[in-house]
Amino acid sequence: MTPTRRPARGTHPTATQITTLVQVARRTRRRAYAPYSKFRVGAAALTASGAVVPGCNVENASYGLSICAERAAIHRAVAEGHRRLRAVAVVGGRAGVLPCGACRQVMHEFGVEHVIVAGPSGASRLFALAELLGHAFGPADLRAAGRGQR
Repeated sequence: MTPTRRPARGTHPTATQITTLVQVARRTRRRAYAPYSKFRVGAAALTASGAVVPGCNVENASYGLSICAERAAIHRAVAEGHRRLRAVAVVGGRAGVLPCGACRQVMHEFGVEHVIVAGPSGASRLFALAELLGHAFGPADLRAAGRGQR
């Protein structure tokens, strides 16, 4: 599959896209497998082509094998053939929860520019990924070091 063209920098998701992403993340949150922490999180990724891909957190008794909702959505998007993502919505906690550092790094890898954070109900907040992950490490850093040839 040919990689999807990356959207222009600074392109914000529309109000309709934000609403859709939050609704999908809220719905998907109900499917989370969180028997240990009881902390259910849902996510939805917006691809460069406009597709919305859901994900939820999946815990494991061996905690290090658990996966966050954001990465679950991104990995599913990649498995479906998407390589460029525009935004990710995350729904968890009472008033929303910010993605962990690992999720922010994976978002950077696939071109996410905006993160929408919301709780189970109420308003959402829009962040630029660059605001949440300053001085990110990515493929360009590997190329600059003469590594990461694709």
